[in-house]
Amino acid sequence: MGYLYALISAAMFGANGSVVKLIIEAGLSPAQVTFFRSLGGAVLCGLVLLFTDRRSFRPGLRTLAVLAALGLVGVAGVQFFYAQAIGRLPVGIALLIEYLGVPLVAVIALVVFREPIKARLWVGIALMLGGLAVVAQVWDSTLEPLGVVLAGLAALGLAAYFLIGERGVRTATPMAVGFWSMATATVFWTIFGGWWQIDPAVFTSTSEVGAGALEVPFLGLLAFALIFGTFLPFVIGYLALKHLGATRGGVLASSEVVFAFAAAWLFLGESLDLTQILGALIVVVGIVLAQTARRGAVVDPDLVIVSAPRD
Repeated sequence: MGYLYALISAAMFGANGSVVKLIIEAGLSPAQVTFFRSLGGAVLCGLVLLFTDRRSFRPGLRTLAVLAALGLVGVAGVQFFYAQAIGRLPVGIALLIEYLGVPLVAVIALVVFREPIKARLWVGIALMLGGLAVVAQVWDSTLEPLGVVLAGLAALGLAAYFLIGERGVRTATPMAVGFWSMATATVFWTIFGGWWQIDPAVFTSTSEVGAGALEVPFLGLLAFALIFGTFLPFVIGYLALKHLGATRGGVLASSEVVFAFAAAWLFLGESLDLTQILGALIVVVGIVLAQTARRGAVVDPDLVIVSAPRD
């Protein structure tokens, strides 16, 4: 069941990238999308806590400070930069670059925290960089440089999310972490998200999906992003962690890249040639090697979030 939960969560996050891109093309800015996703996630997590664990609404000041940092960097930052990146890059490529945050966690653990790291980390990083070069076709690249930079910033935010979640958030349940981190992100984007500039007509618009084969109401896309792209994959990802632990759960989370490419091909018409597909597979192998390179940092999976509700 743990493997099934992890794959379902990855599939939802992967499909959500294409949905977010459609929402941006319909008229919302990346900041406005991030505001709605953070708000929706906070409300849904809050409703669950209201009926299951009301004590989580009264965290200590130290816990609240850590969760606020997690919300600003790991939720608001990652969602925003990822949304910006997919507005300029194919969804799958943006996600591949973002997942460079996975080996970055191991590098920081080695350099900053002096954790013992297995040698295969460097093999994994080499495979990831080589695979990304093939996918991006750097010898004849047409990728927008700003999009690559924004995806790289999302990778930094993802690494920070893993590190803060693993080392600091051990006194709150994952549902409480989700509520307070997304609530913090909501406050931030309420101030800076520009939601007041939204044209009300966008809420009654429709978007073409699958090269015009289907028209979907904008509100349907937004509801998917809130429920199936933020709240549910987060909760299901936690169920996976209860069964698998952090390392195996993180490895399976990398399958999100495959699901993202498949969804982008089905719904957006974004495709890769055979060489790029092989490059993407090499990246996924590198992610798996890098993710399993850490020897230390054994944590209780019931107390820590290692799956970010963002894509």
